[in-house]
Amino acid sequence: MINSENAILEKLAIHKTGNKSRDEGLVLSERPVRLSQAISDLMIRYFISPFRKKEYYNLYHETDLRLNEVYHYVSGIFDDPAGFMEHSQNLAKTLYECSTHPKIKSGEFYAALFRRLLIDGEEVDAIGLFRSESRETYLRVYPEDNNFTVEHEDGININKLDKGCLIFNLERESGYVAATVDTLSKGNDAMYWMDNFLKVRQRNDDYFQTSQVLSMCRQFVREKLPEVFETDLPEQAEMLNKSIKFFKENDNFSIQEFTGEVFDQPELIQTFNDYRRDFEEEREIKINDGFSISGQAVRKQSKVFKSVIKLDRNFHIYVHGNRDFIEKGFDEERSMQYYRLYYKEEQ
Repeated sequence: MINSENAILEKLAIHKTGNKSRDEGLVLSERPVRLSQAISDLMIRYFISPFRKKEYYNLYHETDLRLNEVYHYVSGIFDDPAGFMEHSQNLAKTLYECSTHPKIKSGEFYAALFRRLLIDGEEVDAIGLFRSESRETYLRVYPEDNNFTVEHEDGININKLDKGCLIFNLERESGYVAATVDTLSKGNDAMYWMDNFLKVRQRNDDYFQTSQVLSMCRQFVREKLPEVFETDLPEQAEMLNKSIKFFKENDNFSIQEFTGEVFDQPELIQTFNDYRRDFEEEREIKINDGFSISGQAVRKQSKVFKSVIKLDRNFHIYVHGNRDFIEKGFDEERSMQYYRLYYKEEQ
């Protein structure tokens, strides 16, 4: 969790970056912005409040972390804050070089140096990189000669940050701890902020481990089990329910306890372990045998971990409990399949 209650915005630089493919240019400021205390408080709210998820990343590079430009310039600021302005200009130049997708709009690029920012209870320095692209129209009403005048202005909504990244001065050798926000871009145009400019990948922590195991389990039940054991949809639904139940009811994950409780049968467990190795190789990750379960990751995965049997376009059956209360059959007279459900009372 990120907390800005005692945070100080020590330095702020604003530059403007356009779309390079349209030759919209780059405008670099020469000195940091002077802020009153009131404006500083508003800017902290604008910059920090969107970071609500406990989902963290690391800066990285395919061959050498030091070749990641954002990592290089951010490290320069942490090492010597006197060079903040020059490094912020270089960061703006780097962003401009990445801004070639036709959907990228011209906008302001902000570089900020924060002191006393809390992340998971630890107070650290952090560098924020932000970009505003969208504009909104505001009405300004003011008195004039015993009447009121209405004018409009285009501005930035401080309750809506378009793109942002907080880079905390932690775990430098691993690419720092970073949090990201991108509320506008979807698809290929989103790659320029996360992949091309920042170059981040998800941090291998409890959130990551929890998310990966749940994702792997869902794919295994939906794709591999029907292929190997010919499991029907009610059986798949029961296993998905057992999986998510295990994560909701336990604080710690153990691969032995999980497979024993969810899959039970030795041949199922062996198939799952084989699938795990393939999953790790394909994604180039390592799933630990044990870790602390992230409740936030479980809540997020629960949204897509729904055990639903879809029958043509007529019915959806949501399975929450015992698979023994569902029977599947075939009606010879109608030449149609059916499900028979057993229950004690309607609700």
